[in-house]
Order: sequence, then structure tokens, then C-alpha cells
Amino acid sequence: MQISTRTGPRILAILGPTNTGKTHLAMERMLAHTSGMIGFPLRLLARENYDRAVARVGKGAVALITGEERILPKSARYFLCTVEAMPINKQVDFLAIDEIQMCADPERGHVFTDRLLHARGMSETMFMGAETIRPVIRQLIDNVEFDTRARFSTLTYNGSKKIQRLPSQSAVVTFSAQEVYAVAELVRRQKGGAAVVLGALSPRTRNAQVEMFQNGEVEHLIATDAIGMGLNLELNHVAFAALHKFDGQFNRGLSAAETAQIAGRAGRHMNDGTFGVTGNLSGIDPDIIEQIEAHEFEPLAKVFWRNARLDFRTVDALQKSLRKRSDNPTLVLAREPVDEVMLAHLAQNEDVARIASAPDRVQLLWEVCQIPDFRNIHTDAHPRLLTSIYRYLAKPNSKLPVDWLGEQVLRLDRYDGDIDQLSSRLAGIRVWTYVSHKHHWLEDANHWQERTRAIEDKLSDVLHERLTQRFVDRRTSVLLKSLKDKSELMSTITANGEVQVEGEYVGRLEGFRFIADETDAAFEGKAIASAARRALTGEIAQRVKQLETDEDDKFAVNGQLEVLWNGAVVGGLKKGDTVLSPDVQVIDSEFFDGPTRERVRTRLQNFVNAHIEARLKMLTRLRDCQLPGPIRGLLFQLNEGLGCVPRADLESLIKDLSDEDRKALAKLGVRLGVETVHVLDALKPDPVELRGILWAISRELDALPELPPAGRTSVPNDRSNSKGFYLAAGYMPVGPLAARVDMLERFAALLRQKARENDGKVKPDPDLLSLLGCTVEQAEGVFTALGWRAEVVKVSKAELDAKEAAKKAAEPVAVAADGPTETEAPAEVAEEAPAETAEEVSKTTTEAAPEAGEAEAEPEFVEVKYFVRVDRRKRGGPSGKGQRGGPRQDARGKGAPKGKGGQRPNRGGPNKGDDRSGGRQGRPNNAPAKNNQINEDSPFAKLKEMLAAKG
Repeated sequence: MQISTRTGPRILAILGPTNTGKTHLAMERMLAHTSGMIGFPLRLLARENYDRAVARVGKGAVALITGEERILPKSARYFLCTVEAMPINKQVDFLAIDEIQMCADPERGHVFTDRLLHARGMSETMFMGAETIRPVIRQLIDNVEFDTRARFSTLTYNGSKKIQRLPSQSAVVTFSAQEVYAVAELVRRQKGGAAVVLGALSPRTRNAQVEMFQNGEVEHLIATDAIGMGLNLELNHVAFAALHKFDGQFNRGLSAAETAQIAGRAGRHMNDGTFGVTGNLSGIDPDIIEQIEAHEFEPLAKVFWRNARLDFRTVDALQKSLRKRSDNPTLVLAREPVDEVMLAHLAQNEDVARIASAPDRVQLLWEVCQIPDFRNIHTDAHPRLLTSIYRYLAKPNSKLPVDWLGEQVLRLDRYDGDIDQLSSRLAGIRVWTYVSHKHHWLEDANHWQERTRAIEDKLSDVLHERLTQRFVDRRTSVLLKSLKDKSELMSTITANGEVQVEGEYVGRLEGFRFIADETDAAFEGKAIASAARRALTGEIAQRVKQLETDEDDKFAVNGQLEVLWNGAVVGGLKKGDTVLSPDVQVIDSEFFDGPTRERVRTRLQNFVNAHIEARLKMLTRLRDCQLPGPIRGLLFQLNEGLGCVPRADLESLIKDLSDEDRKALAKLGVRLGVETVHVLDALKPDPVELRGILWAISRELDALPELPPAGRTSVPNDRSNSKGFYLAAGYMPVGPLAARVDMLERFAALLRQKARENDGKVKPDPDLLSLLGCTVEQAEGVFTALGWRAEVVKVSKAELDAKEAAKKAAEPVAVAADGPTETEAPAEVAEEAPAETAEEVSKTTTEAAPEAGEAEAEPEFVEVKYFVRVDRRKRGGPSGKGQRGGPRQDARGKGAPKGKGGQRPNRGGPNKGDDRSGGRQGRPNNAPAKNNQINEDSPFAKLKEMLAAKG
């Protein structure tokens, strides 16, 4: 059907691309009338023009009406509204609808079409929008005057740019909250900060974000297509990070006209603008680019529409009237809007269907279903809420219960949580702000409007703060603003070394190095860096003077081979001419010239030399003493080994030492051990750490490996550490362990002593284990490393028990650890022959022997592991093969023949021809000795003779 209109009032259609001044013209025309009303597509845009009107005619004359924000002075003459919230029954002289091409929007188009068809001013009506809507307006409305406006500036495509290369005053556009936040996070890291604008934000939050961008606190805006609907921003460039959007039902690509609507926000008034792509997009279709730059788009042929004459007799009748189609082919039935979805959902509820039995109840149900779902969570939470509201309101003369409403609002009166939690609460309170403006639903509507508005404002402010904290570097904002306002920035340095520019922290001064603040933003540029340098140059000069005059206690060296001054790294240690004289390398600093660097190096070198002299005096005196001959070479190698060298490496020098040389070494604190030659005083913890550092420097390492803990006599031998490292730390690798050299020498000495006492055989007993603090298995590995080999011998259990008894009996005359006391026998007495003790043992054992006539038990044998010294000298025997035994002197005995080829002496002394095996004849001298032959001088031999005689 053809829509007829009145012929009296003037109807204008002001059409054209963005930045043509259409909205400005409408505002001027409205304020020229005594009353007026304009419907905007966005709450943010309505608020912006409300503020502009208030500035012109005063607050009492202007009203703001949106879904959840209403400012209605009693004397209001001008009404700035969202299109949905326009009180179209109110008569005003001037009425206008902005962005009228939104009639073709799938979600909201039917509302704009309704205003196009039915909203009129008494004197003048104006529709502002894109040129594409011209055929629809001409077809639907009679007597329309068309006025085409040209864009004030040009709009040019400039291709793809990475986010870090976007120009200042740029907007990045994408189409979901998650994508907006992700891009904003990236821009913060790359460019210092960004403001965000989403349709889901409250007007107050969006206003605060836009203001931050407009004030120059940030140079980039990340937004959805919300900025495409008339927001007046100082944009130079619009970059699309996405070209597809979800329109409520489908994920579809943007049309050329929609792309132009967003891109057209670049360039304001006479300033030209550019648009392009960023992120993962490579470009825009060339045909679309051509249409945007020429502002020529395919005209609209259809718009969305919904029947405004509703039937409230029953719920079914209401739904049928909503789904009624128009006879005009230009008017297409709207997709099922959210309010119709809610109506269908509530109509399935038995209680609701029972209550909605009369026209007034059906009309109330429709009014409740139009409460916006600001949360947009796509669950049954919103329908449940609407059901509860409807049940309360459907009772006769009923309003929403105060307690229930207070509980719902109180649940949202919280300001903790992250951005998503705050956004959810903000969306929830906006629902109640909308409800609070339904005066006939509430007992005290004004109270609830104030309370919900206060909570919404507080949540909006907190959300703005959270967005700013997450996506904006506050320091960036201040410095960028200062850069715009000043040609030179003021910089200072605090007492603790913090460097500030315009009062904002930009880094710290550590020693002579400027450490910039840890941020990924590359916003500072040359101006801020230059301002920091101006403050630092004078400070560096003062610090160099201070370094030259400070005492040595202000300096230190650490395990990273660095030189510290007041805890800050000022230099590094490098390999020098000798291990005890490393060189100092000053750290790189942009504030040093040649002479300054040399002054610092000289002071640090003096400290290092003095530090080594003071803590390693026991080594430096070896270097400085003037001694001739072999001792001089030995001291040189001992210095290069940092006070500890394996004896095998110095054996050729040691054998040439005279008695005088040995005395001189003793005076210097040098110990000639069996395993190592070492300086005893160098084993203390303080010298050990410095020795390790010097060793690492001499090997040109990056850091000192972990030293053995102080006080440990041995540590596990970590094969990743070199032998030289352990020696520098005062330890000697021996098998599975690295043993401290002084304790290793004591261990080796005790080992030899026990071998002499036990016919060349040694077992790992507690005395030995305690010296190295090791296990039996570890001690056996040490034995092997020191040149001892394991032998397993079968020994009579009775013989072993007798040995143990003898050992216990000998304990009262043993030598104490610190030397003999007045009541103890000298060591020589205990070692030579405890004859009386042996006789007592023999007597005790004899008494325990079986009586005559008793059957003699079969002797019981056990295997015992001993360790014997490996003798590298070969000895001749009957077979001509070399034999290896225990210590040479003990094995040979006094007066035994020496030399090769001689008969091997009997370990028990001269062969007396006695029967030692129960009647067997003695062996000839040239017969091989048995492994388990008993020394005839021992008490065990006498015991055996007595047992044999008795048996």
C-alpha cells in the first residue's frame, strides 16, 4: 500500500556520506524552533548532543531520554533521545531522526521504519542519513524535499599497516568484546595505551573512554562499529581488524555502505582521513574501496518493518499481529526481535498464560517483554527475571515489592572483580535503571532511579578505571600529553636513583647504567630519552667523583665475575697476565667518554688488586718471595694452581728439594702431602670463594660454578665440574667424592697406619668414614682412586671373632686422638707387642675350646672384603711373574732378601718346619704361600698351635 502523509509540515531528507554536517544542521534547526526532538541511533550520541544543547540553552530546557537514562526537567522544550525511547506522542515543532538508513538494519530496522512512517514534527520533520535510503523514502513518503550534502574532506584507502605502525589518532575496529580487549592489550604493549568503546559499555564509561582519547591521553581507540553511528571523534585513520560481524543470527561480511559508515569517521570537518586494515587482514576488496572513496553505493530497495497496530485480546492475537506482513513490498517483516522472543518464551509458562487472560494483562505482558536484555547472555536468566516481574505486576493494583527489588539491586552493588565481572554487574543494574523509569511499576520510582543510577555511575567509573589500568599505561598518558603541550620536558633523579620525567617514573640509575622502565611500549621516543639524559649527565659526573674517593668497603666482587660499587654493577673481571692479577673492564655506559672511563677503570683495578692482596696474602707472598732453584718453580706452579696442586704434578720438583727448601716451604704455610701440595690457610671459606672467582676468570667463564658448602669435608664428585675447579676450591676429586685436601691427607695417613697394623689389609671402618663424612660404598671408591684394590678373603669365623676380641682387649692401651694421657701407654707400646693381652686372649679362647673326646665341629668360614695397596714394583717368584702385595717393608720383614729373582719370604718369618695344619709337613721355602696364612708372631698363631696340640 502507499503511505500517505500530511501536506502541511515540511519534511526534509538530508542525505550524504559521513562528515557532511547533517547532525550539526539538525541541531541548529531544532534550537531555532521553540520545541524539538531528535532520535539518535546510540545512547552515546544522544548524550553528546544533549551536552551540546545544554551548553546553548541551559539545563532546564533540555531533556535526555534513553532506555536507562532519563533527565526530564519540568520545563524541558528540547528532547534528545535514542530512537527506541522517543516519546513520539509528544507534540514538538521540530522532529528529526538521525542515521535513517538504519531502517535496513536486521535487528533495529523496524523501529527506524516506524519513526520514518509515523514520527512527525508540527512544523518541520527531518531525516538524516546515507544516500542509499533515497529510493525508500521517495517510495514511502509524499512531499519530501531532498538535500544532498558533500563530504567536507576526502577519504583515502592506504592499505595494510601493522598495529605498531599505525599513525596517531587512529581507531582500530573489530566486532566483539573479546577482540576489542585483545587488540587493546596489543596496542598497549606496542604503543603505550588505548581507549575502548563498545556498545555494551554504559554511556558514562564510554564517555570517559572517549574523553581520554579526545584529550590526547592515549593516541588510539579500539572500538566496535558503535563509532560508525555519528560519534564525533578527532580521528585521522580507521583501521579494520575484522570485516565480518555477527548480526544476531549470522556471521556475515560488511557491506560497502556499512564499511564506509565506519571508515568515514576518519577525518573531521576539513581534515582529510584515511582507512585501511591491520592485524591478520591483508586488504579490502578493490570494488568496495572504489565505492567508499567515491561515496557511491547500491541503493536500498527494502527496509524492515513491524506492525504497529497490535491486538491485545489474547497472547495468540498479539503474536499474530506482530507477525502480520505489510502489503507494501518495500516493507519486509523484521526478523523475530528480542521482545518477541521473550514473549514466546513467557507464553509457554503455564502461570503466565493463565494470568494473561485479559487485554490489559496481555498489554502488560508485552510491556514487560520489552525490558532490554543488556546482559545479552543468551540463557534463561532474563526470561526468568521477566516472569517474576510480570507475576508481581499482574496482581490487582500491585507494584514490585520493595524488599524483592532491594535484594535484586543490592546483589549488584559490588565493585570488586575484573572487567568481565564489572561489565556483567553494570549490564544487570542497567536493567533495573530501565525498570525504575516505569513509574507505574514502583512505589517510589524517584528513589529507585537515584539508587540504581548511583550504582550504575559507580560501576561505570570503576569499570573505566579497570579498563584504563589494563589497557593504558598512565605514565604514557601523562608523557604524551606533556609532549604535546611542551617543547622541553623536565627531568629529575630521586635519592634512590629513580629517574622521573614530568614527575613520571621512566627508569632508574644503577651505578652508571640507566635501566629503562620495564615496559613494551615504544612511545617515549627521542624527546623523553633526551630529557632523561639531561638529568643523568650531571648525576654521572658526580658519581664518578664519589667512586674515586670512596673506601674499599664500598666495593665488592661477586660470583658473576662482576665488580660492584654500592651494590650496583660497575665493571667486570677478565683474564689478566697471571691468575692472581685479573683485569677490570668497565661496563658500557652512554654517559662515559674516554677519560671518564679510564678514571673509573683505574679505581676499580686498584680495588681488585688490594682485595686480592688482603684476602689471598698466603698466596701473594708465595709469588713475591725470592727463592732460587726447584722451590721457585714449585711456588710458581702452586700460585697458578691457586694454592692447591696434585703432588704427582710436582713430584719432579719435590724430589730435588733440600732440607732447607722444605723448611722454607713450611714457614710459608705450604704442606707437602702424599696426595696434594697445598697452602693450609687458603682452605678457609673467604679465600676459597675468591680463589674460585679467580679460577673462573682465568678459564674465561661467565660465572663461578657453585662452590662446595663451607665446612663440608667432602662432597659428591660432580663430573660436570673440572678437576681444576675442585682444586681451586681446596678439594681433590677421588673417585665418587671430592674431598677437602687437608682431610684427604689425614684420611690417607690413617689408611696407611691401619694397613701397617693389619698385615697390609684395610676395611672401611668408622674411623675412616668419619674423616670424609661418607658411606662405605663411597669410601671403597676413594680406596680405589688412591691406589688400593679389593680382595675377598675367606676367614674362619672363629678366627674373625678372636680378632675382634683381641681388638677390644687392646682398646685400653690405644693412643687417644690428641695424644697419650698419663694413664695410657705410649703409642709404641701399643703397636709393638701387647704380649700380655695376647696370652690372656689365648687363655680365654683355650678355656672356651671343646673338651677332649668331644667331636670337633667343622670350621665355619666367612668372606671378608679387604683393601690392599697396589705395589707398582714387580717382584720375582718361582714362576717368574710379578707379585703384588701390601706395603713392601711389612711384607718382606727385617733381614729378608731384596732384589729381583730372590725367593719370596714367608710372611710368618723363617720356616721352622712346624706342622701348622694338623700334622701336615711344612712347605719348602720355594712353595707358594697360602692366602690365609697366619703371621706366627701374632697371638692367633699361638692359639692355633694350642688348638692343634689339644686336638
